[in-house]
Amino acid sequence: MTNRVLNTVAGRLSLRAPQRESLEALQQAIAATPDILHPKRDTASMLEILKSEFPKLSDFERAFPSLCFALATGVGKTRLMGAFISYLHLAHGISNFFVLAPNLTIYNKLIADFTPNTPKYVFKGIAEFAVNSPVIIKGADEGYEIAGRHAGSLFSSVSINIFNISKINSEVRGGKAPRIKRLSEYLGDSYFNYLAGLPDLVLLMDESHRYRADAGVRALNELNPLLGLELTATPFTESNKGPVPFKNVVVDYPLARAMDDGFVKEPAVVTQRNFDPSQHSAADIERIKLMDGIRLHEATKVELLTYAHENDLPVVKPFMLVIARDTTHAAQLLELMESSAFFDGRYQGKIIQVDSSKSGAAEEEMISRLLAVESHDEPTEIVIHVNMLKEGWDVTNLYTIVPLRAANARTLIEQSIGRGLRLPYGKRTGVAAVDRLNIVAHDRFQQIVDEANNPENPLRLQRVILDAPSSDEKTESVSVSSNLDNVISGKQQSITYPSSENKLPAFNGVAEQTIAQYAIIELNKLQHSPQTVATSKALFNTEVQQSVIQAVTELLAAGQQSLIDLENPVDVADIVAKTTELLVQHTIDIPRVIVVPKGEVSYGYKAFTLDLSGLNLQPSERDIVIHSLQTNEQAFMVSQIGLTEDRPENYIVHALIDYDDISYDDHADLLYDLSGQVVQHLKAKQLSDDEINNVLSNHRPLIAKVIYTQMAAHFWEKADTYEVEVRSGFTPLKSCAYTIAVGQAVNSYRDTVVDKGKIKQMLFGGFSKCLYPVQKFDSDTERRFAVILERDAQKWFKPAKGQFKIYYRDGVEHPEYVPDFVAETNDCVLMVETKLQAEMTDAVVQAKADAACKWCQNASAHLLKYGGKAWKYLLIPHDEVKENFQLGDYVQKFAQL
Repeated sequence: MTNRVLNTVAGRLSLRAPQRESLEALQQAIAATPDILHPKRDTASMLEILKSEFPKLSDFERAFPSLCFALATGVGKTRLMGAFISYLHLAHGISNFFVLAPNLTIYNKLIADFTPNTPKYVFKGIAEFAVNSPVIIKGADEGYEIAGRHAGSLFSSVSINIFNISKINSEVRGGKAPRIKRLSEYLGDSYFNYLAGLPDLVLLMDESHRYRADAGVRALNELNPLLGLELTATPFTESNKGPVPFKNVVVDYPLARAMDDGFVKEPAVVTQRNFDPSQHSAADIERIKLMDGIRLHEATKVELLTYAHENDLPVVKPFMLVIARDTTHAAQLLELMESSAFFDGRYQGKIIQVDSSKSGAAEEEMISRLLAVESHDEPTEIVIHVNMLKEGWDVTNLYTIVPLRAANARTLIEQSIGRGLRLPYGKRTGVAAVDRLNIVAHDRFQQIVDEANNPENPLRLQRVILDAPSSDEKTESVSVSSNLDNVISGKQQSITYPSSENKLPAFNGVAEQTIAQYAIIELNKLQHSPQTVATSKALFNTEVQQSVIQAVTELLAAGQQSLIDLENPVDVADIVAKTTELLVQHTIDIPRVIVVPKGEVSYGYKAFTLDLSGLNLQPSERDIVIHSLQTNEQAFMVSQIGLTEDRPENYIVHALIDYDDISYDDHADLLYDLSGQVVQHLKAKQLSDDEINNVLSNHRPLIAKVIYTQMAAHFWEKADTYEVEVRSGFTPLKSCAYTIAVGQAVNSYRDTVVDKGKIKQMLFGGFSKCLYPVQKFDSDTERRFAVILERDAQKWFKPAKGQFKIYYRDGVEHPEYVPDFVAETNDCVLMVETKLQAEMTDAVVQAKADAACKWCQNASAHLLKYGGKAWKYLLIPHDEVKENFQLGDYVQKFAQL
């Protein structure tokens, strides 16, 4: 029953792995001590039982059972609270919850996240709450609503009380509070008595390290809840002797694991190449760090803009955080960075100073205002603060941090990166600049690197070395339109490039230019009529030309009467014909084809023998020492030991059915067969039954991933019939977005690149057969292949993302495949991928090739029917790209279709 509820909650809420681990730990604790959810229980005996289940747990640290789930920032603690509530209600009938927030900002955020129909509603997907959503009882300035009025409501059996506890904690700041108020004095006697009298009250404590002061602990004890569930990213309190770890941690998912699993940005420490702090004054170092911070900020801004344009995503505006020594220093920095001496005053009006002298409500209001920096339309690009990195400031667009105050390396790391780890798009993109958080620390670089490599520090940082700037280098994002778009629009590119010929304008005057623009719009509309216009050449048909001429004439009559000169009339038919000729000359027919299954569709996986030659996992001892300098893997592994399945295969089967496309009902036989192969593999290594259970328990997600990866090669899908639908006979060429240095000269594609490591930052031009004026190459291999295409192809280009919409299977994901080149020859059209020789047999490369071949087959079937050319896919190893080879040689040797 509880396993089914857990799987249901985890699936409906799309829990991430660490969130599910936490939910499983809660289930494990309740299973080990069933009395934990009953008012009359022996807390001391329960502690002893749970200590054997969770090695890090040694004390509840409160008068009631309280379990801490230490999850790194950015993993999703609020969603986990929703999962806890859903599970406890559905599996154990708990109906009353008291959620504690440490400050006003988080209090307001929690209210929003627990309210239906809000963007981050925590119960979205829980069917039982879809109609009967939990009642939210929240605080107000004048007091709290009495929860009793909701008791026994026909519309909801769950009540969630949300309370801001910051006033209680504020009493003990400095340790000099003369008297500690009782919780009832904050809540009001009637409300407090109602809560304390509930037989099933469960406390959920967000950022629980904020409730470790004596006042907070004693106040919460007065409620005498059944159970406390604590969530924090920092499971320790500070003391004169250093950090004091929590004693009630049951799940520890540290930042290093979050980084390894891709849930947060990758922090990087930044300095200049060969920088020697001893050769610079303190003021000079501060100036250099600020200048380099701006360099990084501006480069990141362009990278984010380019990424958004390439992927049709919202633009993320990054900002830079400067950590000042004190309020006086912050004011000095503000004056400097808004002055004309600092990058010509470019940042005037774009800087916020956060004054750390503010406290209480003023402080909370100030932090709330900082949330506005996420808005792309808000002008702030720099935030100067003094010790104001507080919880609740969950921005996703902090990309550069410049710490200018003294601190030891560990404090500098932890306090600096804490608020900047969240990813703007919710997951890693694979683009380094989009996924990285930069900490500019020229003067502390080595100390930070050493601290990050300290075995006692769970953090791991990248290292970014900057060349000292010889000038104020700037980058920009440019959009490069196709040659056809440039000719039709009559616009000049914003970049200059070498040209092999001087071309005269295609159209003369405003009237001809406007007619051509109208014509291209109408011609492109016909792509969606593949039966009428099967290829671009069908645009020359008399009926098609007449329909375009009529549509353009009507547009002119409706909105451009001023262009009609009765004395010097423009021949609309002639301009339409000329525009059609340009379109056909400057494009390659790319049909939009999709395969649609018809009738009953089924899918599954074929039986096969696993390759387990590399699976040599060993049992873990309970007192195993941490092996990694970056992660706290031992705590996660050991916490699984107490969980025992009826049969060893179940460890793996339960992990496999977490994958969205594996159904237990449909695949049970295969799953047990594959899991049985793993068990037999371990038995062959002479492991005992206990040791096998140990390995399977500790490593089941990893083993399941090994199996699932191999299952992908044996996936099948079957329908009664498949139909290929052609949605368009040709598609217009998309614009490309590139990041380049401002004022960069475009290189000739024929020039040998000496520093091949910089080729990705270079633009190339001088083409005569390319359908774009400039192109960007990812390697010198691509540049050399472009030389071959310029010599042997009729026309070619490098496609932008979204041009083909070819998707390949990569686990449960279906990412888009963008080939390197498209080229047309006398008798066929080529889709070309150049790859490192060592990557030719890579599973992802082969998955892309399979998807591309299927697309080429369907495109060829359509085009050949209407007199077009067949498509062929070429996968070429890099060491075969040589200029003495002919394009035809590559077709004969490497064509896969």
